[in-house]
Amino acid sequence: MNSIITVLIAYNQILLSQINQLLIFIAKNIPLKQWAFDDSQSPNYQKLKIDKLPIIIKYEKQDYLFLLAYYKHKYGETIKPINRHKGKTIPEDTTCPVCGSPHHYIYDNNGNNGQYQCKICGKTFIIGESVLKLLCPHCRHVLEAVRTRKHFRIHKCRNLKCLYYLNNIKKLPLNIVHKEKSKYKLHYLYREFTIDFFKMDLNAFPSWFTSFKFRKQSAHIMGLCLSYHVNLGIFLRKTAEALKDIHNINISHTMVANYAQTAAAIIKPFVDNFNYNPSNTLVADETYIKAKGIRSYIWLIMDAVSRSILGYQVSDSRDVGPCILTMRMAFNKFREFPNKALRFIADGYPAYPLAAQQFAIQDEKFFDITQVIGLTNDDAVSKEFRPFKQMIERLNRTFKSSYRVTNGYGSDDGAQYGVSLWVCYYNFLRPHPIRNWRPLNRVEMLENAENMPAKWQLLIFLGQQTILEMQKSKIS
Repeated sequence: MNSIITVLIAYNQILLSQINQLLIFIAKNIPLKQWAFDDSQSPNYQKLKIDKLPIIIKYEKQDYLFLLAYYKHKYGETIKPINRHKGKTIPEDTTCPVCGSPHHYIYDNNGNNGQYQCKICGKTFIIGESVLKLLCPHCRHVLEAVRTRKHFRIHKCRNLKCLYYLNNIKKLPLNIVHKEKSKYKLHYLYREFTIDFFKMDLNAFPSWFTSFKFRKQSAHIMGLCLSYHVNLGIFLRKTAEALKDIHNINISHTMVANYAQTAAAIIKPFVDNFNYNPSNTLVADETYIKAKGIRSYIWLIMDAVSRSILGYQVSDSRDVGPCILTMRMAFNKFREFPNKALRFIADGYPAYPLAAQQFAIQDEKFFDITQVIGLTNDDAVSKEFRPFKQMIERLNRTFKSSYRVTNGYGSDDGAQYGVSLWVCYYNFLRPHPIRNWRPLNRVEMLENAENMPAKWQLLIFLGQQTILEMQKSKIS
């Protein structure tokens, strides 16, 4: 026995000696400056890095008629319209965004390349540009618009003496080729959104909204359709087949789809305006679905305490716009927004911090995003907030188990109403172990219903009452 222990100790000493030699080799052959290189500076992580907000200076709106009168009063002269050269012109609908002067007082500043200058106030502008002056937060240099994307415009700091730029130059790998530098994010960038996602109506009725007309069927049959289709996750054709075989009800799958679409449009206002009394901890995630064979996305935000779904959106792209709309839907559930007290947990996708920036600028809601990155707990943040991330991942799996995984939805409208009905079922009808196998949210009227079709009919009634209250509030 003693001989075995002696051999193991000697073998252990040999391994330690080899490890020591490897450490010496690494220290001699790999420069310490190379270790200082941040992986987040790599091109692979470039899209996941979000810079802080720029310094925003708003121009004061002015009236060009007042400026013309003031100039004549002070100097005794009138500012004349621009006398253009023969054949030179600009669009007649061009106006100055600062003083509102018409095209008669606007220069073509760069030879039909889109930049103009007002003769009255001196403002240089581009059509569609916001009336803002953006400064780099590191060097206070004016940002320059370099690219235009679908929903936003990219502004860049071109100051080569900017501290942000100089620090990123120092972090580049050693002996990098000059052409390879363009792959790294060196300059400060800011995305200015050209679409105001904060003015979109979240309660607008969809284009496929129709009314209930029970010519041959009844409200009970409609409740049966929703119970089979939503609760049990049965396809439209299988739902029609089940009604025929079990209840001897002859109904087409098209009529089942019409019932589901209209029920979703009526119930949605009740689901979205219900008093959930949310906590200050929200969890968000996005996952993909298929609509017409094309990849689409669903965004979900749930309350980490009550497990209720507070925000949801279906989109054909993974942009910041749907993320903002989902967050707006969730934040509307708060009677008083908690701001910095809010704990918003998401993955490493950059849409969430970008959306938080827009909320700070346009809606004066200030909160931080806690991002859980990766699948392993490699840092303190991931170790602490991993259970919340797993919570929203389980919600994604629950959703995907109920929708048509193999073929997806047949249309964009089908995806919209399918998700709306499923959220209603999840929040108000589905039994949950966390509530002793009762629904997450208690509605007294639903507790008195005898069966599931009756509960769906009551939800439609509650949706109709919510719509009437919303219409009365708009009139008053």
